[in-house]
Parts: sequence; C-alpha cells; structure tokens
Amino acid sequence: MRWIHAAGRGLLVLVVVLTGYVASGARADEGLGGSRGPLTLATAGDLTGYLGPLLEGWNRTHPGEKVTLVELPDSADETHAQMATDLRDGDRSRFDILNIDVNWTSEFAAADWIRPLPRDRFPLKSFLPPVVDTATYEGQLYAVPYVTNAGLLLYRKDVLAKAGVPPPRTWAELERDARTIAPKYGLDGYAGQFLPYEGLTVNAAEAVYSAGGSILGDEGERVTVKSAAAREGIGFLARGVREGWIPKQALTYKEEESKQAFQDGRLLFLRNWPYAYVVASAKGSKVAGKIGAVPLPGRDGPGTSVLGGSNLAVSSHARHPDSAARLIAYLTSEGVQRQVLTRGALPPVRAAMYEDPELIRQFPYLPTLRASIRSAEPRPKSPRYDQVSLVVQAVVHDAMAGHETPEAAVRRLARELAAIPQR
Repeated sequence: MRWIHAAGRGLLVLVVVLTGYVASGARADEGLGGSRGPLTLATAGDLTGYLGPLLEGWNRTHPGEKVTLVELPDSADETHAQMATDLRDGDRSRFDILNIDVNWTSEFAAADWIRPLPRDRFPLKSFLPPVVDTATYEGQLYAVPYVTNAGLLLYRKDVLAKAGVPPPRTWAELERDARTIAPKYGLDGYAGQFLPYEGLTVNAAEAVYSAGGSILGDEGERVTVKSAAAREGIGFLARGVREGWIPKQALTYKEEESKQAFQDGRLLFLRNWPYAYVVASAKGSKVAGKIGAVPLPGRDGPGTSVLGGSNLAVSSHARHPDSAARLIAYLTSEGVQRQVLTRGALPPVRAAMYEDPELIRQFPYLPTLRASIRSAEPRPKSPRYDQVSLVVQAVVHDAMAGHETPEAAVRRLARELAAIPQR
C-alpha cells in the first residue's frame, strides 16, 4: 500500500522514532515493579501492516525486552472475545500488553484484568483532550491512548459539484441528496456499518448523540435512552432503509464492505473512519481524486461522532510490567506517532500533528478530523460494555430491518439495558 515506506528507509525511520521517544518526556526509567524482559503484545488484525516494522525498531534497540506481536481477528467482537478468554486464565495469560478498543477500558479495569498506571509516566498533556478520558475508569488511569478516531462523512465531490450543491450539514440535507441526486448518477445514497456487530453500536450511538440524546449515564448505572432524541436518531436510520436511500445491502456492511462499496463507485455518501478516505484515494481506486470529507451531519447541524481508536493497557498478570510501560511510552512517543499516521493511516493521539503543514498536505482531512475528535463523545461507559453493545446492535438492527418501530425499539432498549447488572 502506498503509505507503507520501502524497506530501505527502515534505518531512517528507526532514527526518527528513537529520537522522538527520547524527547517525548515519558519517564521510561521509572518502574511499575518487576524485572524487565520479553513481552507479548496482543492486537486486532493489522490491516495496513504498519505495526510489525515499528516493533522491529524497538526490538533492535531493546534486545533484552523483545516484543512478540500476536494479531487477533479483524473483528472487534472476535478480538474482545479472545482477549477476555485469555485474561480469565490469570497467571496463564499469554498477553502482557493489550491494544484494546477505547470502550473496553472500563470493562477490563472493573474485572481487574489490567493494572492502573501512573499518569506522570506518559505524555498525556500532549494528547488531544477527549482521548485521555477513554483510558480512565473511576478517575484512575488504566491505559494509555495509542490511536484515536472519529467518524467522517465521505462524499463524491465530483457528483455534488455537478449537482451544484455543497456537502450536507444536516440529516435533512443528507436525505434529500441521497434520495434525489444519487439515483441520477446511478448511485446508492448513504451507508454506514449496519451489520449487527460493534460497528452498528457506533453508528447507532452517533445517531442518538446527533439528535441530542444519550444511552447510559454514570458509568452505566443509569439508563438514559428512553427519550424523544433516541427515537429520532434511530428513526433516521430506519427511515433511510424504509425509503430506500440507505440500500438494504448496507444492513450487511462492516467497515471493509462499506468502504469497498464507496471505493467501487456505488455510493454517494459513506460514514466511515479516516482510513477509508486514505484507501479509497489510493492509486487504482475508481474514486481516487473524487472524494471529500466533512463532519457527520446531525439533526440541526454538524452531528456528533463516537470517539474511536484504541488504548494500550498492561495486563494484571504481565511478566515484566516495567518493560510493558517502557514499550507503551515508545509507542506513544512523537516519532512513532508520526509513523502510526504515515504508515498505518491511523489518527495519532498527539494534538500537534493535526496542525503540521506537511502532514496536512499528505492527509488533507486532518483539520476536519481534529474538529470531529474534539467534539466526539465516547460510547456508553460500562463495566458490562460487551452486553450493552450486544443489546444495542440487536435492537437497532431490528428497527432498521423494519421488524419494529423506532418507538418500540427505544422502549425495548431501555428495558433490556436496565436488566444488565453493572457491578
């Protein structure tokens, strides 16, 4: 892929990365207890192949603390299941460091699967403010933000230019253009990630948030979804399928399927993460040079994205927790974070990179993404997040498939969420 540098640049990359690591301000010599030694890092599948070379840089300079990368499935749900199974094994756990979805922090911390971390060991003040909250539970830092993310609306700027309309800022504008402009150019209107899995939880939460509602409050201890705003948000998604400007095929889409539909020139609008912009803009794509990106539309103006990304956590049963903390400091250093973006097409957590002119020339969506991240909201925090997400997926998919009305869906959501024990 275009953003993966040639192997011959490896030495230069290593120098840049290590320079950033040393200058990062992370107090890498202060220990969490325990000796230093080899590590195992577990992560979801690396779709862009960037992480292995970064870890090779660490291994060359830390021969006594070499890290082994274990790639789990691409699906967040499957990765969660495999991590949870391993962590329940206690001292027999294989994993020392976990690259976890930002919304698993509360669950893993409440289960005592990951250990608290000292705030002063990591450069938290250099991160975008909203991302740090995703790494805390009950006021304590349990992980370190590694990459962040926010949903964007990708659109065919060539088609909208021909139609003489700007990209949509509201749901009403999105519906109008998806219903009237898309068919004139042989396109489907709008899609997101609507298969019943974690991606649908994200899309549903964004719809509810963008209407002014919420799902849970107080670390999951209070159900707040029974509201007119939630009905309106879920109704927006269900109406799209019913009226046809969201194709029924989108009910089977995850990130990759929806990205491929847009990249193949079949969609006018797509809600996805920034990586989809990079891939769909690459040489060989049918829509390369024809893509724009704006914040997600909402009920009355720009909407609210869910805050995505991942955090790095140290297992409670890590063999060498001090080495684990040192590796996390390395992976969140300035030099490595730059490589996370340029080689992995993943949004970094360091705020200064979103104002870097060189990076903006390479990734023109960065200013839009920065604004979306700063206004983004986390998914519902809960120590039983896996159960919360399963309920949201099932109920919203039924509403979008026309099996129940948005009003009935919200009542069912409130009832089933209230039945989940939070402690």
